[in-house]
Amino acid sequence: MPQPQGAELEAVRARRNELRDRYLKPSAQRPAPTVGGFHHVALICSDVEETIRFYQELLGFPLVELVENRDYAGSSHFFFDVGNRNLLGFFDFPGHDHPPFEETIGAVQHIALATDADNFAAARKRLDEAGVEYIGPDRGIDDSLYIRDPNGIGLEFYREELAVFNGTPLLED
Repeated sequence: MPQPQGAELEAVRARRNELRDRYLKPSAQRPAPTVGGFHHVALICSDVEETIRFYQELLGFPLVELVENRDYAGSSHFFFDVGNRNLLGFFDFPGHDHPPFEETIGAVQHIALATDADNFAAARKRLDEAGVEYIGPDRGIDDSLYIRDPNGIGLEFYREELAVFNGTPLLED
């Protein structure tokens, strides 16, 4: 994907600084969130069993429910535990012709999953053993490992605490 350069790049950076100045408030001035967090992130898969094998057997996220979708007959709705009472949910839609994954407006660019150093190393080892390609440490991004699931969904294993970005806490306790 082509990246902006020269004057275009400087304009993009200036706009970001303008937005930061206008909207980013110090933590003491931020209102409390109006919800308790994500109940689940809901994604679409092409193959239920392949998705279960990938997330549960390869990545180690326990499957905690598998039921029929409430509003689409025959469709499965299933959830994985990704820690900290967070769920990753999936639907399939039998009989519906979905196009292949495309990184575009409105799509998920990636889901970043916080992990500690030991689990980061274990995930990398499992991916290596399974022959799953990833990027990150090979490009000098030592704390991140990026993969795509069988549906094309981007996942990042981020060796960082929740609500911390590049060593900087984004939220106060």
